[in-house]
Amino acid sequence: MGFLLLGFLTGLSLILAIGAQNIFVIEQGLKKEFVFLVCFICSLSDTILIFTGIFIFSFFQFFFTPLIEFILNILLILFLLNFVWKKWNEKINNITIISKKSKTTLFSIIFKTLGFTYLNPHVYSDTVFFLGNFSKNFLINQKIFFGIGASISSFIFFFVIGYLSNFFSKYLNAIKIWKVLNQLIIFFMIFIIIFIIIDTLDLLIN
Repeated sequence: MGFLLLGFLTGLSLILAIGAQNIFVIEQGLKKEFVFLVCFICSLSDTILIFTGIFIFSFFQFFFTPLIEFILNILLILFLLNFVWKKWNEKINNITIISKKSKTTLFSIIFKTLGFTYLNPHVYSDTVFFLGNFSKNFLINQKIFFGIGASISSFIFFFVIGYLSNFFSKYLNAIKIWKVLNQLIIFFMIFIIIFIIIDTLDLLIN
């Protein structure tokens, strides 16, 4: 049970950082669109990556070269730029982006959720590399409990922020509030894009 708790606390400490994926989950909660699906995909993806790192860390470490990280960074930058551009156009056209009347398709939500998850190199660094390296000397049963604990933290975190946002959305009915939230989402996404660009330039320099 000690390794279960260790995995839970370690996983939770890594996932608490504000990132594009977390902002996307919060937005979907506020919009009340496919909340369960988005939270489930994010949580299940984390679980897959966590156990991948715990059991085949050495192989993945060899495969995940700086070139692969650079390519993922570029793809993520393009993905986020497209996301911000669409939000900005909606803002310019006075469209309330966080609306219960939104017509987002199931395919679009799945695509966006997978994009926010698997195009982010930091998802791999946190789940595969950090947790994999941290647990590389554990026994098999210890690895399993550690992985389960870390996975539970992901499920709890994503479902809490998703449904907590869903709950608070009923208190945010004014259009002006939605517009402010829209602007905040754009701001945070631009900030994350700048951070990723700096990280990518650092990869080129080194």
